[in-house]
Amino acid sequence: MTTETTVPPVSELAQTSDNRIAVEVMLDYLALPAPSVTARPDAVYVSVADVDDLGAWLTARGGRVHVHPAGDGVELWTLLTSSPERADGSSVPIRVSAPVPAGEVVLGYIVAAVAA
Repeated sequence: MTTETTVPPVSELAQTSDNRIAVEVMLDYLALPAPSVTARPDAVYVSVADVDDLGAWLTARGGRVHVHPAGDGVELWTLLTSSPERADGSSVPIRVSAPVPAGEVVLGYIVAAVAA
């Protein structure tokens, strides 16, 4: 008789914790602004104060920026990036968001990262 061992799927809580730890470790050696960090099973969400902070993340981690109207003359600029690759080849998706007044002048390298 053959006995198969099945590995149960990772629970959402364990995945959330794993994502949080991976990003915290990254932040220990990359001095990036991260005043608000929320870990979820799908990604880690970081809220920063302004578009300059978003630029620091873009410079350090790369990625694409999406811009969406947030209402009342404000846009939400979100960088889609990820943590460094782990030993198993995986990485954690990171979403870094900053509120920006509509029409605000934004540095060219950040504008260049805006997804078409």
